[in-house]
Amino acid sequence: MSSPKAERAAAKAALRRAALAARAAGGDQAALERNLRAALAPHAGQVLAGYWPMKGEPDPRPAMEIHDGPLCLPVVPGRGVPLIFRRWQGEALDPGPLGTSHPPDSLPEILPEVLIVPMLAFDSGLHRLGYGGGYYDRTLEMLRAIGPVTAIGLAWQVQRVDSLPVDVFDQRLDQLVTDTGILRPEL
Repeated sequence: MSSPKAERAAAKAALRRAALAARAAGGDQAALERNLRAALAPHAGQVLAGYWPMKGEPDPRPAMEIHDGPLCLPVVPGRGVPLIFRRWQGEALDPGPLGTSHPPDSLPEILPEVLIVPMLAFDSGLHRLGYGGGYYDRTLEMLRAIGPVTAIGLAWQVQRVDSLPVDVFDQRLDQLVTDTGILRPEL
Protein backbone atom coordinates (compact mmCIF):
# COMPACT_ATOMS: atom_id res chain seq x y z
CA MET A 1 0.00 0.00 0.00
CA SER A 2 1.53 3.29 -1.08
CA SER A 3 1.29 6.60 0.73
CA PRO A 4 -0.55 9.64 -0.66
CA LYS A 5 2.84 11.36 -1.07
CA ALA A 6 4.19 8.43 -3.12
CA GLU A 7 1.02 8.39 -5.23
CA ARG A 8 1.37 12.16 -5.97
CA ALA A 9 5.03 11.66 -6.90
CA ALA A 10 4.12 8.82 -9.26
CA ALA A 11 1.31 10.89 -10.79
CA LYS A 12 3.67 13.82 -11.33
CA ALA A 13 6.28 11.54 -12.95
CA ALA A 14 3.68 10.19 -15.38
CA LEU A 15 2.47 13.73 -16.14
CA ARG A 16 6.05 14.86 -16.80
CA ARG A 17 6.54 12.14 -19.41
CA ALA A 18 3.27 13.02 -21.15
CA ALA A 19 3.94 16.77 -20.92
CA LEU A 20 7.36 16.47 -22.55
CA ALA A 21 5.74 14.68 -25.49
CA ALA A 22 2.98 17.30 -25.73
CA ARG A 23 5.40 20.21 -25.50
CA ALA A 24 7.38 18.77 -28.43
CA ALA A 25 4.37 19.63 -30.65
CA GLY A 26 5.04 23.32 -29.95
CA GLY A 27 2.67 26.04 -31.05
CA ASP A 28 2.40 29.44 -32.69
CA GLN A 29 5.57 31.34 -31.68
CA ALA A 30 4.36 34.66 -33.14
CA ALA A 31 1.12 34.50 -31.13
CA LEU A 32 3.03 33.48 -28.01
CA GLU A 33 5.33 36.50 -28.42
CA ARG A 34 2.38 38.90 -28.86
CA ASN A 35 0.68 37.54 -25.75
CA LEU A 36 3.86 37.67 -23.68
CA ARG A 37 4.53 41.27 -24.74
CA ALA A 38 0.99 42.19 -23.67
CA ALA A 39 1.44 40.47 -20.30
CA LEU A 40 4.77 42.23 -19.70
CA ALA A 41 3.63 45.71 -20.81
CA PRO A 42 2.25 46.72 -17.35
CA HIS A 43 5.64 45.81 -15.83
CA ALA A 44 7.76 48.31 -17.78
CA GLY A 45 10.68 49.53 -15.71
CA GLN A 46 10.66 46.51 -13.39
CA VAL A 47 13.44 43.94 -13.16
CA LEU A 48 12.46 41.02 -15.41
CA ALA A 49 13.84 37.50 -15.05
CA GLY A 50 13.49 35.43 -18.17
CA TYR A 51 15.12 32.15 -19.08
CA TRP A 52 17.22 30.67 -21.86
CA PRO A 53 15.00 28.01 -23.47
CA MET A 54 15.98 24.34 -23.58
CA LYS A 55 14.31 21.04 -24.43
CA GLY A 56 11.52 22.57 -26.55
CA GLU A 57 10.52 25.28 -24.05
CA PRO A 58 8.71 28.29 -25.56
CA ASP A 59 11.18 31.06 -26.32
CA PRO A 60 10.71 34.23 -24.20
CA ARG A 61 13.77 36.01 -25.63
CA PRO A 62 12.02 38.14 -28.31
CA ALA A 63 9.70 39.64 -25.65
CA MET A 64 12.60 40.01 -23.21
CA GLU A 65 14.60 41.95 -25.82
CA ILE A 66 11.97 44.70 -25.99
CA HIS A 67 11.28 44.86 -22.23
CA ASP A 68 11.76 48.38 -20.89
CA GLY A 69 13.71 47.57 -17.76
CA PRO A 70 16.63 45.56 -16.39
CA LEU A 71 16.91 41.89 -17.40
CA CYS A 72 18.32 38.97 -15.49
CA LEU A 73 18.61 35.22 -15.97
CA PRO A 74 18.47 32.42 -13.39
CA VAL A 75 21.48 30.54 -12.11
CA VAL A 76 21.18 27.13 -10.43
CA PRO A 77 23.57 27.45 -7.45
CA GLY A 78 23.05 23.88 -6.20
CA ARG A 79 20.47 21.23 -5.46
CA GLY A 80 17.63 22.03 -3.07
CA VAL A 81 18.19 25.79 -2.94
CA PRO A 82 16.46 28.76 -4.60
CA LEU A 83 17.73 30.14 -7.87
CA ILE A 84 19.83 33.28 -7.92
CA PHE A 85 19.59 35.84 -10.72
CA ARG A 86 22.37 37.67 -12.49
CA ARG A 87 21.94 40.88 -14.47
CA TRP A 88 22.12 40.14 -18.19
CA GLN A 89 22.62 42.58 -21.05
CA GLY A 90 23.35 40.17 -23.89
CA GLU A 91 26.69 38.82 -22.66
CA ALA A 92 27.77 35.30 -23.64
CA LEU A 93 26.33 32.66 -21.34
CA ASP A 94 28.10 29.90 -19.45
CA PRO A 95 26.84 26.30 -19.47
CA GLY A 96 25.10 25.39 -16.24
CA PRO A 97 23.90 22.23 -14.56
CA LEU A 98 20.90 20.32 -15.89
CA GLY A 99 21.37 21.67 -19.42
CA THR A 100 20.86 25.32 -18.44
CA SER A 101 22.73 28.40 -19.66
CA HIS A 102 23.37 31.35 -17.37
CA PRO A 103 25.29 34.62 -17.09
CA PRO A 104 28.89 34.35 -15.86
CA ASP A 105 29.64 34.65 -12.15
CA SER A 106 31.33 38.01 -12.81
CA LEU A 107 27.94 39.66 -13.38
CA PRO A 108 26.06 41.11 -10.38
CA GLU A 109 23.18 39.37 -8.65
CA ILE A 110 19.85 41.18 -8.90
CA LEU A 111 16.38 40.46 -7.48
CA PRO A 112 13.62 40.15 -10.08
CA GLU A 113 10.24 41.77 -9.66
CA VAL A 114 8.69 39.82 -12.55
CA LEU A 115 9.61 36.27 -13.57
CA ILE A 116 8.85 34.39 -16.77
CA VAL A 117 8.56 30.81 -15.56
CA PRO A 118 9.04 27.73 -17.78
CA MET A 119 7.17 24.48 -17.19
CA LEU A 120 6.14 21.10 -18.49
CA ALA A 121 2.39 21.40 -17.86
CA PHE A 122 -0.23 23.71 -16.35
CA ASP A 123 -3.88 23.69 -15.35
CA SER A 124 -6.63 26.32 -15.26
CA GLY A 125 -5.89 26.97 -11.56
CA LEU A 126 -2.51 28.44 -12.62
CA HIS A 127 -0.58 25.55 -11.12
CA ARG A 128 2.52 24.41 -13.00
CA LEU A 129 4.44 21.21 -13.25
CA GLY A 130 8.20 21.67 -13.53
CA TYR A 131 11.01 19.19 -13.95
CA GLY A 132 10.80 18.08 -10.32
CA GLY A 133 13.72 19.92 -8.71
CA GLY A 134 11.52 22.51 -6.98
CA TYR A 135 13.79 25.40 -8.01
CA TYR A 136 11.06 27.83 -9.06
CA ASP A 137 8.81 26.88 -6.12
CA ARG A 138 11.63 27.60 -3.63
CA THR A 139 12.56 30.77 -5.48
CA LEU A 140 9.02 32.16 -5.65
CA GLU A 141 8.46 31.36 -1.97
CA MET A 142 11.67 33.22 -1.07
CA LEU A 143 10.94 36.22 -3.31
CA ARG A 144 7.33 36.52 -2.12
CA ALA A 145 8.58 36.59 1.48
CA ILE A 146 10.78 39.59 0.57
CA GLY A 147 8.14 41.59 -1.31
CA PRO A 148 5.79 41.72 -4.28
CA VAL A 149 6.75 39.62 -7.28
CA THR A 150 4.76 38.56 -10.34
CA ALA A 151 5.21 35.04 -11.72
CA ILE A 152 4.14 34.71 -15.37
CA GLY A 153 4.17 31.15 -16.67
CA LEU A 154 5.01 30.55 -20.32
CA ALA A 155 3.81 27.45 -22.16
CA TRP A 156 2.26 26.18 -25.35
CA GLN A 157 -1.49 25.59 -25.14
CA VAL A 158 -0.84 21.87 -25.82
CA GLN A 159 0.79 21.71 -22.37
CA ARG A 160 -2.52 22.33 -20.60
CA VAL A 161 -3.93 19.48 -18.53
CA ASP A 162 -7.24 19.16 -16.70
CA SER A 163 -5.65 19.25 -13.25
CA LEU A 164 -2.32 18.78 -11.53
CA PRO A 165 -1.53 17.17 -8.20
CA VAL A 166 -0.54 20.05 -5.93
CA ASP A 167 1.66 19.86 -2.85
CA VAL A 168 1.74 22.45 -0.06
CA PHE A 169 5.09 23.82 -1.29
CA ASP A 170 3.93 24.30 -4.92
CA GLN A 171 3.74 28.00 -5.81
CA ARG A 172 0.83 29.21 -7.92
CA LEU A 173 1.46 31.47 -10.90
CA ASP A 174 0.00 34.98 -11.12
CA GLN A 175 -0.62 34.71 -14.88
CA LEU A 176 0.01 32.20 -17.61
CA VAL A 177 0.79 33.07 -21.21
CA THR A 178 0.24 30.63 -24.06
CA ASP A 179 0.03 30.91 -27.81
CA THR A 180 -3.76 31.16 -27.50
CA GLY A 181 -4.07 33.79 -24.76
CA ILE A 182 -3.37 34.95 -21.22
CA LEU A 183 -4.84 33.15 -18.23
CA ARG A 184 -5.39 35.10 -15.03
CA PRO A 185 -6.71 33.88 -11.68
CA GLU A 186 -10.44 33.72 -11.29
CA LEU A 187 -11.57 36.16 -8.62
